[in-house]
Amino acid sequence: MDPSALTRRARALRAAVRNRRADAAALPRRRVERARVPGLAVAAEPAPGGGVVRFARSVLQLRVTTTGAVFCGWDGAEPEPSYALARGPETDARVELEPDAAGGGWRVVSERVTVAVSRRGAVEVRTPAGVVLRREQPPRWWESPGSAGAADDDAGADGEQADGIRRWVQRGHVTPDARFFGLGGRSAGPSLPDGRYRLWNTDPGGAFAPGDDPLSLTMPVQFVASDAGCHLLFHDNSWDGSVELCRGTEGAGSGHDRPGRVEVRMDGGPLRYWVMAGTPARVLQSWTALTGSPAVPPGWALGYQHARWDFGGAEGVRRVVRGYRERGLPLAALHLDIDHYDGHRVFTADPHRFPDLPRLARDLAADGVHMVSIVDPGVKAEPGNPVYDAGVAADAFVRDARGRPVRGVVWPGTALFPDFTDPRVRKWWGGLYAERLEQGFTGFWHDMNEPASFAAFGEKTLPRSARHALEGRGGDHREAHNVYALLMARAAYGALTSLQPDRRPFLFSRSGWAGLQRYGGTWSGDVATGWPGLSASLALVVGLGLCGVPYSGPDVGGFSGRPDPELYLRWLQLGSYLPLFRTHCAFDAGRREPWEFGPEVLAHAGAALRERERLRPYLATLARLAERTGAPYVRPMWWYDPSDRALRETEDAFLLGDALLVAPVLAAGVRRRPVRLPRGRWYDTATGRALTGPGTVELDAPLARVPVLARAGTVLPVAGADGGTELEVWAPPPGVTGGGVVVREDDDGWEAPRLDRYVTRWTGRTTVRREDGSEPDLPVRIRGE
Repeated sequence: MDPSALTRRARALRAAVRNRRADAAALPRRRVERARVPGLAVAAEPAPGGGVVRFARSVLQLRVTTTGAVFCGWDGAEPEPSYALARGPETDARVELEPDAAGGGWRVVSERVTVAVSRRGAVEVRTPAGVVLRREQPPRWWESPGSAGAADDDAGADGEQADGIRRWVQRGHVTPDARFFGLGGRSAGPSLPDGRYRLWNTDPGGAFAPGDDPLSLTMPVQFVASDAGCHLLFHDNSWDGSVELCRGTEGAGSGHDRPGRVEVRMDGGPLRYWVMAGTPARVLQSWTALTGSPAVPPGWALGYQHARWDFGGAEGVRRVVRGYRERGLPLAALHLDIDHYDGHRVFTADPHRFPDLPRLARDLAADGVHMVSIVDPGVKAEPGNPVYDAGVAADAFVRDARGRPVRGVVWPGTALFPDFTDPRVRKWWGGLYAERLEQGFTGFWHDMNEPASFAAFGEKTLPRSARHALEGRGGDHREAHNVYALLMARAAYGALTSLQPDRRPFLFSRSGWAGLQRYGGTWSGDVATGWPGLSASLALVVGLGLCGVPYSGPDVGGFSGRPDPELYLRWLQLGSYLPLFRTHCAFDAGRREPWEFGPEVLAHAGAALRERERLRPYLATLARLAERTGAPYVRPMWWYDPSDRALRETEDAFLLGDALLVAPVLAAGVRRRPVRLPRGRWYDTATGRALTGPGTVELDAPLARVPVLARAGTVLPVAGADGGTELEVWAPPPGVTGGGVVVREDDDGWEAPRLDRYVTRWTGRTTVRREDGSEPDLPVRIRGE
């Protein structure tokens, strides 16, 4: 065995032992506990924006925001402090708690949702028409005998036991036909099957496949779609927990329907949640208003990107870039993994393999290629390492309950970890990115930030007893773990906006939490090479989009193995329609350059890469619309019609914005596949054939392409032959008005772009006008007539 591997194993064993001993010494043993429920209501107190319902043993606060979201907080839980929220939510003072004639309790009514509370503490979520979308049973807490909450009915308002921890569970029901989505990045789905999903960001410790859970980015965000409508429920609690889902069943007219069930369990922290309802677009708009607008990537980051663990040094990088250019293949960025560091030490460069990174960056820039750097949070614990020495001087590293730095093990060996829950540390860490900018990097890729730490047994992260600042409140890793990567992204994004004020940062992160979209996007992590991994790639992107993170994508080709030519091509074709389009793999997993798979694959891959370039103006428009509305680039098939059950069950196709329907090939040997159509007229973009939905059609899927359909009447901004933007218009049906939005921007700065709205009509021929009736000032190409 490689001696370095033996050394890592020995360190991992010692780290696991240290973690177990630290937690045993610092965390109290769980005592025999008894359950507590709210009891009967004793009073209700209306107030501007909502009110309070007092129960015999608990208190529930309800608050309605101006964007229609409703907050529910038990036992003194307030909306803030919260790492998820972008800002303090504005209360709608027009709303007050009022009696609920239908249920005999109380309710608050917003424009989009009604939340009603029964006299025993059950909470119902209803549509404006009164249809019940969800019913939460009274919560249940487990408290130790003699704790404050158990001894006094009015105590426990801070949600704590005598030892500072109170576990809770909340069970709920949804309509029998409802389907669950979200919970962050999940490899199953997009519609989540029955099962228990853990809420604890976890490095899978190798490549993952469908069904592996949890992964690197978990969120307590449930997006539920049913015949009656959609709603999102977010438990704002970063502690370890789980969500158990069980779909309902319908009795086919027998009246024996079984509702769907949800059970949320948390090991501590406040019981507080937000609920919002409406169409998918309105739900995501409310969610974005609450947690922040998605960061808009620079235009080049919407192009094709190539990554690899170990290019073989700077000359290997140049060879790869030269290979793309010689073959006339588009390439927007190249990513350097940990092998470019000096001994895997973050914010360094290997002086032998990468002796002059600024020159390499200039050479790549001359070919129109940007350079992206990996950044890991673990800092090698080595006196003389400038980052380590500076971190020690700044008291920047996480400490244990006895005040000693917590030591983990990652790629450089024994390492310490910055405490990103401390504003001082975020400022210090952000300043380190100046070195990366000086080296010529224009983008950043956060990895190993669950945070991951190698361990021979137990959890591969920091000990739960590790202490964190938590903005001065103080606490431990049980609360800080899930927000660690979110705050690392916050530190980097904030610094980059200061270090390069004229450019939008490009940042994506393996791990994160609710609100990550404010700072950038994410990617799948180390997805296993294989057809199941290809399917998981799509599930992750759709699910994350419904959690408010619209910019994401997989490791095209899979991270762990050597894809055969067909698998590689089909993965590349899928990736060409996803927001983050990047190949990546391990050092021992073969190559990912298109010419490595033979001339036929090269020809088809080249077509996919060029089509991606052609669609970049459309993707730039989707990025700006996501910023304004929260709508993801990649949307589930039921986005415009959640009541269409066939679309809710469709998991092998997706909508790319308003205009396109993409039906990737997710299995070997497929050359023709069924596609479920949403309502309306659609055109096969390869043949121009008109199709009408709802219904299912069979479409050709040769190796050269995957089926892509355009919605009739749509205005699609694309790159023309001269590199400028032109309008591709698909003819609307007679009597139907179509249109589209086109965002036009000239650079990657912060200036607000120009936004044009177009309207299309059929008047014996297709006509296109701007919203004000004027002629388009861009070239127009009519298709489908």
